[in-house]
Amino acid sequence: MFKALLEPFRHPKLELGLGEGKSFGSPAGRKPKARAKNSSATLKRIWAYLAARKAKLILVLVMVLLSSGLALLGPYLISRAVDHYLEGDGGSTWIVFLITLALVYVLNSLTSWLQNIWMIEIAQETVYRIRTDLFAHLHRLPISFFNRRQQGEIMSRLTNDIENISSTLNSSAIQIFSSILTLLGTVGVMLWLSPLLTLLTFIVVPLMTLGMRWITRRTGPLFKERQRNLGELNGFIEETLSGQRIIKAFSQEERVINGFRERNGRIMLSGYWAQSISGFIPKLMNGLNNLSFAIVAGVGGLLAIRGLVTVGVIIAFVEYTRQFTRPLNDLANQWNTLLSAIAGAERVFEVMDEEKEARDEGAAHLLEHVEGAVKFSGVSFSYDEGADILQDISFEAKPGEMIALVGPTGAGKTTLIGLLSRFYDPDKGSITLDGQDLSSIRRESLRSHMAFVLQDSFLFKGTIRDNIRYGRLEATDEEVEQAAKLAGAHPFIMRMHGGYDRMLSVDGNGISQGQKQLLAISRAILANPSMLVLDEATSSIDTVTEIKIQEGLQALMKGRTSFVIAHRLGTIRAADRILVLKNGRLQQQGSHEELLRQGGLYSELVRGASAASQAE
Repeated sequence: MFKALLEPFRHPKLELGLGEGKSFGSPAGRKPKARAKNSSATLKRIWAYLAARKAKLILVLVMVLLSSGLALLGPYLISRAVDHYLEGDGGSTWIVFLITLALVYVLNSLTSWLQNIWMIEIAQETVYRIRTDLFAHLHRLPISFFNRRQQGEIMSRLTNDIENISSTLNSSAIQIFSSILTLLGTVGVMLWLSPLLTLLTFIVVPLMTLGMRWITRRTGPLFKERQRNLGELNGFIEETLSGQRIIKAFSQEERVINGFRERNGRIMLSGYWAQSISGFIPKLMNGLNNLSFAIVAGVGGLLAIRGLVTVGVIIAFVEYTRQFTRPLNDLANQWNTLLSAIAGAERVFEVMDEEKEARDEGAAHLLEHVEGAVKFSGVSFSYDEGADILQDISFEAKPGEMIALVGPTGAGKTTLIGLLSRFYDPDKGSITLDGQDLSSIRRESLRSHMAFVLQDSFLFKGTIRDNIRYGRLEATDEEVEQAAKLAGAHPFIMRMHGGYDRMLSVDGNGISQGQKQLLAISRAILANPSMLVLDEATSSIDTVTEIKIQEGLQALMKGRTSFVIAHRLGTIRAADRILVLKNGRLQQQGSHEELLRQGGLYSELVRGASAASQAE
């Protein structure tokens, strides 16, 4: 551990070796490739957001100019007042100096207050737009993006990284600009008052430059590493909280705690060094500031004795020396904050640069009516290049037919449904709906004519009524209840406290998985789609309940082209055509009786299902 703690001092390009973690967008277990970060490009993109409030930004800059100018004027007025007083002119001129000095500092406070208030407003609006754009962009990304990434990692970019940008824009942006103006103005006034004393003050600048370079070369990578580690920890927390039942069922608490301890340790290490090394900055600046003060006071006193400068000039110079080093100190401190914000902004823009789903607003058109004739012609698809999940799939579904998809786990059934829904597009071949290639149809239009009941049903935070109404937002309360009755969900809903107005937590925690499925089926029934997709829709429902809702499902599927993934024979037998998949290939297709006569894989699956049913 001691060697690890010393590592940042040895290498400017840091690698915190407490273990390999997942990088955003890299497959699990694979060490992420280092990619150069373009800080200037990131700052330009932030500026593009800020520029939307250009008029108010100009006002802020004016206030910063006035504030910096007044800050420079104060010490000069003090020096003039001291010289006049020492020369014996302590009457009305002295009073004028004091009044003017008071006005200068009052105006300085006022302009500082205005610039801070206005900049906070600009910063909050800017962060609001960045957060909105990021969230909107997430909803335009393909499903494959979310399949490859942890939800907690994405959450970290929406919250922690954007909040980092917010805090920097609120305070650091003005301070950096003000410090630069103050620094330039101070140097100009100092040269005007005494070039010799100015030259002596500059002796500390090379020391400051060397010290700052040494520090920032180490803190920059550390702040980026901290943000990456924080995102990874958030992903781990989200994963473990979602999987609490599995963790406890397999008694993996200690392993999970150790995993958290390891990731938390990486954050501790990177955060410790980022803050510790950046903490050298004020110590360095204070030491050099005191050195500069001693030089100016000593040499200035000798010059005053020889009559080369006045006492007022020395007093002003002492104050300007502090004003010279204070902006440098502020710049150094804010530089680390800026580096941290840039690291967060890079992570945000990295997501915003992810390629969206292929736009189909141009040649693509809307569907007004759907008959439901579906045709797959030589369709192949792979998630990763060279590893086909589906290979040369060809079949037709006539309007109103029920198509059942069966096969071993990993055969490609759910992937086929994903292609039909245009969650993915095929690598080869074509898919048509009523003779139109799916690629020529807008995704939202296609999906508006489809309803889905997936194996893992998701419920949103809200009432049961609102969750069912998600299928058709304009539906009346009577239509919602009728859909629930048809799905067989009405009895258990009425037994619950609050009935249809019962509030559900996120993902329906507090009700059984089977009840979630019934609500999802109710949602699909309410949508009244032209096509229906059931992906193991009754997998979490007991056999008795399944029998009760079969009539409802049959009524729902009547006249609609339906694609059903199921293992239970009751559902499979009712299908007009059964597609038998194995290893991504279509092995057999036909009705239940036809496939039994053919023998082969389907017969084996049926015998296995019958044996399992008898065993129950």
